Amino acid sequence: MSEVQQNTQNTQNTQNTQNTQNTQNTQPQRDGPRDSIYIGKKPLMAYVTSTLIQLANMPTVTIKARGLSIGRAVDVSQIILKRMENAGYSIGDVRIGSETLQGEDGRTRNVSTIEIEVKKA
Repeated sequence: MSEVQQNTQNTQNTQNTQNTQNTQNTQPQRDGPRDSIYIGKKPLMAYVTSTLIQLANMPTVTIKARGLSIGRAVDVSQIILKRMENAGYSIGDVRIGSETLQGEDGRTRNVSTIEIEVKKA
């Protein structure tokens, strides 16, 4: 291998290492506590399972959603309550509110939010 090829390979290896380190440092981190389940677009039972796993380790779990996902959050809490009634779960506080968000078009808009607390009875 010539000296030029060796220098080029060393430079590429250094760049790859730096890119890997930058990628690892820029991974998104959730700001919320671990006792919260954020409802999105996954299948409904994925959130039910996640909530039940968290409830096995913690006394209360908060199901959070906003916008069009609010109905799914209510569904998750009701599935846990109705289908797992022998396990002794109950609904605690239910908080509703709204957040002001900046839309893609630059306008501000209000988005509804809900937080449903599920706890062991």
